[in-house]
Amino acid sequence: MPRIVCLSDTHNCNERIEVPDGDILIHAGDATTVGTHEQIRRFSDWFASLPHPHKVFVAGNHDWLFEKDNDSARSLLDPAIVYLQDSAIEIDGLKIYGSPWQPRFFDWAFNLNRGQEMAEKWAMIPDDIDILITHGPPNGILDLVPRKGWDENLKDPNVYPPKFADTWFKGTGRTVENEIYFNNAQRPLIESPAGIFSMTDEAIAKNIEALAQVGIKATKDMFDSSLLAEV
Repeated sequence: MPRIVCLSDTHNCNERIEVPDGDILIHAGDATTVGTHEQIRRFSDWFASLPHPHKVFVAGNHDWLFEKDNDSARSLLDPAIVYLQDSAIEIDGLKIYGSPWQPRFFDWAFNLNRGQEMAEKWAMIPDDIDILITHGPPNGILDLVPRKGWDENLKDPNVYPPKFADTWFKGTGRTVENEIYFNNAQRPLIESPAGIFSMTDEAIAKNIEALAQVGIKATKDMFDSSLLAEV
């Protein structure tokens, strides 16, 4: 069994993270704060430089370019990085599927309405996957934010369970439900007395300006405590 390393929500703090060794490295989204070309390029350079033989990335709600101009965003990724968006790949005998979608929250990237819109995305997931990577958890499983995870049934885990589900959102840890191993990959990977887990008003203003340059109207309320770094 290959050793799998999971992380997410690194928000431009990439170079400050000590990543454990492993065979398959998974990033479950929010590699950037606002997903500009430069931020994605910087993430790609760092992620590709890591020694893990296999690297898999799924975009998050802050990785805007992957929704606004998917081809352009993909072109910025190093060939060593496998990008999954409603798609799958088999690595070392494990079938891995990735999806970036989450319930609507302040109209960030890859937001969909709860119910039918979300259910249609989950219906695309094959029955025979081993690892599912999403940028949002099922409601009530390692999901500790006021904006709860998705409610739609991700098929019946008793019928065709993935062996491993990798998610983000506030909260952390691992758990087993219906013989599925869940891992919340957002965790305090970085410690800093300067408090990089929050953003100053100046940093928020810079992010709003960066979003405006790509035609996205943002407000201060959109930047919550889940952000980790400035532009």
